[in-house]
Amino acid sequence: LQADGGTRSACINAATLALCHAGIPMRDLATSCASGYLNATPLLDLNYVEDSGGGPDVTVGYLPSSDKISLLQMDAKLQMETFEEVVKLAVTGCKAIAHRMRQVLMEHTERLALARGAMQL
Repeated sequence: LQADGGTRSACINAATLALCHAGIPMRDLATSCASGYLNATPLLDLNYVEDSGGGPDVTVGYLPSSDKISLLQMDAKLQMETFEEVVKLAVTGCKAIAHRMRQVLMEHTERLALARGAMQL
């Protein structure tokens, strides 16, 4: 296996989609995104090179319907204003992921309904 950064977030997002695909009821979509700070620049969804650059890396788990952070993992110290900026950026990424997840899940559900004759075009 090969990783290009963000493996924890990828696993959380994949597990959410797998649970939805299996039809397991969930109160919310669990989403995750990592952000960091490198050369005084906040970055979203760090790749391996950016993650290895020695800057802080923050992984956020987010529940979009309830607007709650469910996971916050950080591997370095940050000044409070920088921390807030990086977390806000990660939450923005989580919201975008949740939006795309909903689109994909709706498209999948529509295909299933059409295939089963439960819906017509």
